[in-house]
Amino acid sequence: MTNIFDIKDKIAVITGGSSGLGFQIAEAYAREGAKVVLLARREERLKENVATLKEKYGIEASYQVTDVTDYDNVAESMKNIVDEFERIDILVNCAGRGYIGPVLEQSPKEWDLDIAIDLTGVYYCCKAAGEYMAKQNYGKIINMGSIHSTVALKDGSITGYTAAKGGVLNLTKTLASEWAKYNITVNAIGPAYFESELTADLKGDEQFDMLIEAFCPMGRWGRPGELDGIAIFFA
Repeated sequence: MTNIFDIKDKIAVITGGSSGLGFQIAEAYAREGAKVVLLARREERLKENVATLKEKYGIEASYQVTDVTDYDNVAESMKNIVDEFERIDILVNCAGRGYIGPVLEQSPKEWDLDIAIDLTGVYYCCKAAGEYMAKQNYGKIINMGSIHSTVALKDGSITGYTAAKGGVLNLTKTLASEWAKYNITVNAIGPAYFESELTADLKGDEQFDMLIEAFCPMGRWGRPGELDGIAIFFA
């Protein structure tokens, strides 16, 4: 019987691959035998993570030092990947950041950075990888949205992030509709709060932990590996 979830030897490109959910999904794909390329800005962390993937799972893995806010840099990285692996089968957009604080105290620079990384960066990566996927008539794109793609916190605090993630949801819908003719599927995952570098300042905060306990059905933070199944399904 054919395994319809088989991604062995698929070329999977993951932004935000230096830490957090990006690397967690990279490990999930590596366990399934995919060839993984990590994109992020921190080269030392990328080197460490690629070495881990190779040693732990015995797969082909590499990295590209990439700033997702620079389209020329993104396009160059995607070209380098295709030069090395001949194609891009899967793209997962996990690069992210978020200013935490009241909107009245948020500087325009902080806002611009949230939008640049969390929304424009997703568009850049989808566009640059999508050009190759359209030519090969195949592709799977997974964008990391958020519960805040659709829901706002009562006290705000992460305005730029929520605005960007709302944009990611509708960008995903638009690309899914437009690129279906190229046999490219585009989906988004909308998790609540997981432990990562992005949420490090919130974990352990008594008031925020109470919010998690009150409003998350399981009454707790997300745990490593709990997004693996959906990431493999969409891929």
